[in-house]
Amino acid sequence: MQRLIQGHSKFLKDVFPERRSHYHLLAESQAPEWLFITCSDSRIVPDLILGTEPGDLFISRSIGNVVPVSMNDVDGVSATIEYAVEVLKVPYIINCGHSDCGAIKAALNRTAVEKLPRAKRWLDHVEGAFSHRQPLNPADGDHAELCSLIRGNVVAQLSNLKSHPTVAKAIAAGRLQVFGWYYDILTGRIEQYEERDRRFVPLLGPAA
Repeated sequence: MQRLIQGHSKFLKDVFPERRSHYHLLAESQAPEWLFITCSDSRIVPDLILGTEPGDLFISRSIGNVVPVSMNDVDGVSATIEYAVEVLKVPYIINCGHSDCGAIKAALNRTAVEKLPRAKRWLDHVEGAFSHRQPLNPADGDHAELCSLIRGNVVAQLSNLKSHPTVAKAIAAGRLQVFGWYYDILTGRIEQYEERDRRFVPLLGPAA
C-alpha cells in the first residue's frame, strides 16, 4: 500500500499541477472517442501503450477481453458497451487481446479453474476462439499455437460485439466502427484484424 500512497503523492506534486486545466475540463463531463475493451491483465496499460490522456479512452476490462453474447444476464461489459454507444456516442470500439493470455491458457486446460466456478463459467465466452483460430505465425515461435487461439478469440469477441443490438444499430447507421487488435507484450507492437482478408496485419510498418 505504501507504494501506491507514494505514487499518489507524486501525482499530486508533479503531475496534477501541470494538467490542472485539463482535469478542470473533465471534472463535469467526458467525451471519449474510443471504447477500449481489453483484458484485466496487469501488463496491459492502454494509456501507456497508446499515448492517450485522461478522457480519451472509455475502458472495459475483463479476463479474456470478453464480450458476452447472452442477453439474459446483466454483466458489466455489456452494460459498459450500451452506455458507451447510446450515451457517450463513441465512434470507435476496439477489442484488444494480448500475447500470453491467461484466459486462453485456462480455456485450453480447464483444470486450472476447477476451483473457480465463476471464472470457469466466464471462460465459456471464449470458446469461439477455437472456431476462429488463426493461421500459425512462425514469428511467435514456441507459442504459435497459443497465439493463434488468442487472435482467434479477438475475432470471436468482435463477432459477439457486433451482435449486441446497440452496436448493430450504430454500425448500420454509419456512426460506429469496430476493430480487433492483438498486442504483443514482448515486442510492444499491435496487429489489427482485417476482416476483408480475414487476417491480422501490423498496425504500423516495421520502421515505425
